[in-house]
Amino acid sequence: MTSPLPKIRKSAPTSVAEFSILPLTLPTYPGLPSSCTDAKHYLYVKAHAPAICTESTARSLFLANVPIDASEANLRALFAEQLGGARVESVEFDASVPAEVSHKHFKVKEVEEKDGKKDARPDRGTKRKREEGKGRAMVAEGVIADGESALPRIWSSAARKSGSGAVVVFLDKASMRGALKEVQKVVKDHAAIHWKGGEALGVERYRSHLSLLHPPPTLLSSTTNAYLTQFDAAASQRNRALAHLRSVPDEDGFVTVTRGGGRSAPAARLEIAQQKQSELEDRKRKKGSLDGFYRFQNREKRKEEEGRLRKQFEKDRRRVQEMRERRGKLRLES
Repeated sequence: MTSPLPKIRKSAPTSVAEFSILPLTLPTYPGLPSSCTDAKHYLYVKAHAPAICTESTARSLFLANVPIDASEANLRALFAEQLGGARVESVEFDASVPAEVSHKHFKVKEVEEKDGKKDARPDRGTKRKREEGKGRAMVAEGVIADGESALPRIWSSAARKSGSGAVVVFLDKASMRGALKEVQKVVKDHAAIHWKGGEALGVERYRSHLSLLHPPPTLLSSTTNAYLTQFDAAASQRNRALAHLRSVPDEDGFVTVTRGGGRSAPAARLEIAQQKQSELEDRKRKKGSLDGFYRFQNREKRKEEEGRLRKQFEKDRRRVQEMRERRGKLRLES
């Protein structure tokens, strides 16, 4: 009997489309079988070329299929220590689990000073400018604006979705080109690149999650106080903006008269919106029908009125004639 031929192991491709395929050697985690000691993760790298370019597009790389424990610190260390020492400015990920808390704001019109004059005083300090800048964007109702008023985190770190991507922005174009050339060189030479994992995965991740589900009372108290303080400041800021908007005429030159004092911000906004809508409907009703504006409309109106009067006159004449005929007849008594 002949011995079976050994299986020929094909090497992984080095590129696909415009991407260079960079193999990463994953660290060994406890509890995994021995066959997983040399596990590979393939990272796809290319120059960033979005449909709409920005100022940082020319000095950024696009990464696809990033590891699930990828973070900005991991990618900074990867390029700085093993891929030519390129300096990274920032990293933007497309998605994370759990999703990051969004800090939403809504902008209001900047309040102009009286008579439309700007403050030309040269001694405006930095503190005054910073305080005035805060008034241009107000915090939306029920939405946190910073990390101090947010609820405590229940996960030690965010995990990336499978197959997600990231955009790595470098300090300059030379750093980006040097990093891309180093990636292509490593792929061509089949050099080993070791991935340095971040936060613990697997069982350790869920152990930390279980402990974070029960934060200490002091942390909850500080978070609640920060949120209430921020909510009161945002409410007073909205009330000031609404008071200013009540005195500003609309596009037609009308100023809405509202009752002041003792009204909450949502109720006041609802009342203003209803009054604006009623005023708009009244103006549409007045301007919608232009009866009598043209001469032919007046002629048609007169003709209709004359026809109606003629019909009514004929009807009344017939009634009078019938009454006269009934009155002129003699009725014999039995």
